[in-house]
Amino acid sequence: FRPDTRQTDSSLPADPKTTHQGTYPTPPMPLIDSSNAWKALKAHKTSGIPHLKQLMEDNKRVDALNATFEGIYLDYSRNCVTEKTMELLFDLADEANVIGKFKEMAAGKKINTTEGRAVMHMALRSAPTDKFEVDGKDVVGPVHAVLKKIKAFSDKVRSGEWKGATGKAITSVVAIGIGGSYLGAEFVAEALSTGPAAKNASGRTLEFLANVDPVAVERALRKLDPETTMAIVISKTFTTAETMLNARTVRKWIVEALGEKAVPLHMIACSASPDKVKDFGINPDNMFTFWNWVGGRYSVSSAVGIMPLSLHYGFETMAEFLKGARSIDRHLLSAPPRENLPLLMGLLGVWNSSFCGHATRAIACYAQGMLKLAPHIQQVDMESNGKRVALNGEELTFPAGEVNFGEPGTNGQHSFYQLFHQGRVVPVDFVGFIKSNYPIDNTKSGETVSNHDELMSNFFAQPDALAYGKGPEELKKEGVAEELIPHKTFPGNRPSNCLLVDACTPYTVGQVLALYEHRTGVQGFVWGINSFDQFGVELGKVLGKKVRAQLAKTRGSGAKIEGFNSSTTRMLQMFTSVSNPESKL
Repeated sequence: FRPDTRQTDSSLPADPKTTHQGTYPTPPMPLIDSSNAWKALKAHKTSGIPHLKQLMEDNKRVDALNATFEGIYLDYSRNCVTEKTMELLFDLADEANVIGKFKEMAAGKKINTTEGRAVMHMALRSAPTDKFEVDGKDVVGPVHAVLKKIKAFSDKVRSGEWKGATGKAITSVVAIGIGGSYLGAEFVAEALSTGPAAKNASGRTLEFLANVDPVAVERALRKLDPETTMAIVISKTFTTAETMLNARTVRKWIVEALGEKAVPLHMIACSASPDKVKDFGINPDNMFTFWNWVGGRYSVSSAVGIMPLSLHYGFETMAEFLKGARSIDRHLLSAPPRENLPLLMGLLGVWNSSFCGHATRAIACYAQGMLKLAPHIQQVDMESNGKRVALNGEELTFPAGEVNFGEPGTNGQHSFYQLFHQGRVVPVDFVGFIKSNYPIDNTKSGETVSNHDELMSNFFAQPDALAYGKGPEELKKEGVAEELIPHKTFPGNRPSNCLLVDACTPYTVGQVLALYEHRTGVQGFVWGINSFDQFGVELGKVLGKKVRAQLAKTRGSGAKIEGFNSSTTRMLQMFTSVSNPESKL
């Protein structure tokens, strides 16, 4: 696997404060909706697509609309598409040069044009023999140097060779980070918490501290002993306000229990700022670096995720996870369109959102261990593709980006499936596993099916229920009272994908992660947006600094609240009032 890596710039970016030097140019280009491929799809949609109930009767169509890669089976026959629709979507992918753009990504081209950065999360799970370069310099060597360092350190901690300040072994880890510095790692941690991988974490605890709410600190630390706890501060710049406040809070917790000398033994860092790490009291030798070509929401494959997860599950487990992600990377770049899982899922996302007008979509994992997949993909997808302008700054003239949400399996059925069936149309990804990581079979004791079969009965039933629905004629035949027929009618024609995976293992978890990462990239490349910046998170932070300064002055010296609109001023006055602590406003 050796993508084209020709570059013109001369140095590997190391400083997290990126300049715009070397920015890959963005020439003026027409928006994708002016292309013949887009117009053909629009005309095709206008001509009318039959109801899914009718489409699903066409066995030739159903047999054509699926794809398999290794242990993953994708059935997309329950989307409101015909074989003609798919041909037109493949034409659109060609028009947008989707696979070509992924190859540019793999070649280290600075496709994040607004920040002048390469986008190289594929390099994070590269094999030592792969070739990835940024600015003409190899990045595979540095990536594997960090992985080697992670292995050595995690082995030392897990074996008990590394001792805390009182001579006790480290058995608990609290990972301090927010957004991309936590969501992906938490997803993987939960996904591996049952099954064979979980045995490697026996007797160990892994907590995540993200929210700056002090209650989050209490929840993360309540069961931990400072003597046996290691904290990992995860911040590229070591300046993220929420993370650093939480880090100082945990540092204080350690120092109060064990003294200042304990900090280097109980705190490490994932960062790109060794001076700030040292100033904090952490030994820079125990800093595990990542690079400015790693976006936060794509960083679980870097030290951000691999360090805490290796401490908990062991490095060998996480090496399997990285291999799984790499397998999807290679598949994406080499598989034909009809067999290319990320491409298929991304194109169907474009169809459902931009052409069918569905502004939301859901992930329904029929596996409790995958409960954090949806929250992670919320960030991956919405922070990436929640954009209003194209790469050249021109405002989009078509709908792009979706609201993502989800809950595990039958929990979601008793929460929001009512809306799916009889309210708004929400495309759904159903994700299920053939094998359970915790099988329970009481059929010999009178149960009809095993627990996993009961769960998966719903996995197989729900997509058909959404697709077919139930009409007034069927209800009349069942003797439903006339006045109740409107209430019990299910329109159907609700699109969904089914992802059926062999088992939930470190390897397949890596595959699922990369599959969704690249689905997001496919959609962004089609829409012509920058899926790799996130300026939308900044304005609130800037205004937050102004509020923080006001609170400090008001709490400290009773300064008058000023400089805000009347609504915010009123709420700040309520918030800072100390005249009646029991006040109900």
